[in-house]
Amino acid sequence: MGSERDMRSRVHVEDGDDMLPEYDFGGAVRGKYYERYRKGTNVVLLDADVAEVFPNAASVNEALRLLVSLADAKASRTQSTARRAKSRRKSVRRSPQTPAARGRE
Repeated sequence: MGSERDMRSRVHVEDGDDMLPEYDFGGAVRGKYYERYRKGTNVVLLDADVAEVFPNAASVNEALRLLVSLADAKASRTQSTARRAKSRRKSVRRSPQTPAARGRE
C-alpha cells in the first residue's frame, strides 16, 4: 500500500530537473531520428471527405504526381502555343509586301 501512496504523491522537482524517476531511457538510441528530422517533414492534414477517397499516403502521392504532370503538360502546351503565335506575328511583320499590296498604298 505504501507504493500506491508514493505514486499518488506529488514529486518534487529539484534544480529545474523535470524528469520523473519512472522515466526509463535505458533502451533509447541517441539521434535515432536525427537525419529524418533534419531533412524535414511535410505533414498535411486532409479534410475528411478527401481522406475518404485516399486509403493511404501512397495513393495521395500518386494522385498529386499525376496532377503535377498534367499541369506541367498543360503549361508546356500553353508556352509552345504562345511561342508559335509570337513567331507568326513576327514573320507577318517581316514578310515583304507583294506588288499588289504596294500599289494599294
